[in-house]
Amino acid sequence: MGWTEEKVSELTKLWDEGITTGEIGKRLGVSKNAVVGKAHRLKLKGRPSPIKRSSSVNKKAKEIAKPKNAKLSILDLTAITCRWPIGDPENPDFHFCGKKAVAGKPYCKEHSELAYVVSTRRGSGANGKKKRK
Repeated sequence: MGWTEEKVSELTKLWDEGITTGEIGKRLGVSKNAVVGKAHRLKLKGRPSPIKRSSSVNKKAKEIAKPKNAKLSILDLTAITCRWPIGDPENPDFHFCGKKAVAGKPYCKEHSELAYVVSTRRGSGANGKKKRK
């Protein structure tokens, strides 16, 4: 696979937007490792490890001021904005939440609580059936 000027330009743009290396790879049709290697060779600004990401993401989120009542389109979303859809996609008023996302999740705290429900069933085995005593 050759890195064309167009792909290098797109990589640099997406990298600066904070898009994950995996997502950049998908968009460019290359592996995550190819993205990391090329970014390193281009000497693009380093990024924090995703494992240690929570404090740096929270810090960066505070730096970004979202105007009140702003309705974000899919093009406005970043790696640290809530991607919860609001409304009907066929309606011109459709938009995304856009609040600060919880570290490692695509949604803000409120929408993560809706999206990630922990099962409270007790006494279930691995196959979901009740255990017999």
